Amino acid sequence: MLFKEHLDEYTEDFFDLLYSGEHREDSAEDASRVREMIQKAQSGNCVQDIVDLFLFLKQARMEKGLSPEFTGLARSDALGLALKHQNLDEHGVSLGGRVNQAASIVQQAGDRVNSYLEARDREAPSGMLLWERIQENHSRIREVLGMSMQDWDSFSGQLKYAIESPQTLESILNLPPRALEEVGRVTRDYRMRLTPYYAGLIMPERLDDPVLLQAVPTGEMVDNAGIEIPPVAADHSPARLIDQFYPRVVTIKATNMCAMYCTHCLRIAHIGKKDRIYTEQAYGEALDYIRRDTRIRDVLITGGDAFMLPNKVLRNILAELDSMDHVRLKRLGTRIPVTTPQRVDQELLDILEESNDKKPLRVVTQINTAQEITPVSREAFKQISRVVFAVLNQAVLLKGINDTFVKMAHLCETIQEAYVRPYYIFNCSYRNPQFSHLRVPVEKGRDIVEGMYGNISGDAIPRYIATAGGKIPLHRSNVLGRDQGDIILQKPWSGEQVKYPDADPEVYSESRWGLKRYE
Repeated sequence: MLFKEHLDEYTEDFFDLLYSGEHREDSAEDASRVREMIQKAQSGNCVQDIVDLFLFLKQARMEKGLSPEFTGLARSDALGLALKHQNLDEHGVSLGGRVNQAASIVQQAGDRVNSYLEARDREAPSGMLLWERIQENHSRIREVLGMSMQDWDSFSGQLKYAIESPQTLESILNLPPRALEEVGRVTRDYRMRLTPYYAGLIMPERLDDPVLLQAVPTGEMVDNAGIEIPPVAADHSPARLIDQFYPRVVTIKATNMCAMYCTHCLRIAHIGKKDRIYTEQAYGEALDYIRRDTRIRDVLITGGDAFMLPNKVLRNILAELDSMDHVRLKRLGTRIPVTTPQRVDQELLDILEESNDKKPLRVVTQINTAQEITPVSREAFKQISRVVFAVLNQAVLLKGINDTFVKMAHLCETIQEAYVRPYYIFNCSYRNPQFSHLRVPVEKGRDIVEGMYGNISGDAIPRYIATAGGKIPLHRSNVLGRDQGDIILQKPWSGEQVKYPDADPEVYSESRWGLKRYE
């Protein structure tokens, strides 16, 4: 790097600030400490020593009104240290830019997230944090249900001992009589199922527990039933088992089964009373439809839950899709890794890897609270992420479960650390009056999502959408208007407005690569 002999305006402004204070003596202790810092900064080649010195001098100026001259550091000496800093730094960052600009920006950013960092484990603890409690719950549930460890650690055992009646639920959760009475009313019309593993994620002393609210139905589901709007499939199903909203993407609803039936399920009224694997004829008709339409590029296998399919059926469907030249991508929709991670065994991983080696395969899951991520589910996602193209999360915005910035930001950060990419946040559907009590206003969702920008990692921020005959983005525009050639933008994390020069329309309209000049 060439040696620089001049200071930038950041440093000039910073020195004007420092040397405008009173020239008076401070305590001998402070003066002695600063002289040691000066000697260290001048004699060594450590950028941080110079930064530490000037951060201390800035604090003395701002809090006590002192000029650096109280230490005997003349402006000319400070200039030498500023140039030394600038030339030691690999990128030529100036002293004023680092100490007076960057440090302030970092401090302001830190202040914004401090309250979140202090509140997240209290308001939205992850299953990782609660793991000791969860293990105690699991031990108690095993004893109550009479499960062996072999049963517990197997997918079949989790399904065999799944909690489907108010009586079994009462034996493992200390719910008040009124809540159990409501469960009884709801289960006359709708199915309830939660696996013993997933039931153990519930903190039983909390009636507002976010896992409880997703798994155990409440009276609103029958009291608010009203007239249900026909499911989207009724007007977007051109073939057997097929939903199609877009010309190049289709869904195969391959089963009605789930290991856990969510209280906010879009298809909750259409699950039926019995688990079903469909006939070869039904799957064949769905695959024939996809085979005939060569515009189709992307196929989602869902249900129900794609991981509830027997391995043979899942392998066959994927193999058929992989044999179609025009199908380039596949997706599997599943909640299994958080509800029953015991399903994720080597045979399943081999099936996923085999298909992914042919064409990209993504696993799309639904995690709605950080409490659903435990060491066990995290390991399941880690193993899946090794054999597929991507693992994506589609959360649903739900009242009392994830409808605050703290809860949603912690969810997104937690799943990202569990090898899952935050993908969508769905605004809870309006089609099912059964769970209108769980819906959140769109503006509230906007506040939550926009608040994450500038505060957590960009690839931990999902898109916010509504489903209304397709996925419609709900984000606010941060383009406020124009001022001549500038766009007026608003930073969503602070509200600050900034100008952003737009591309010149005349330059844009010129011939490609400026070849017009040579005509």
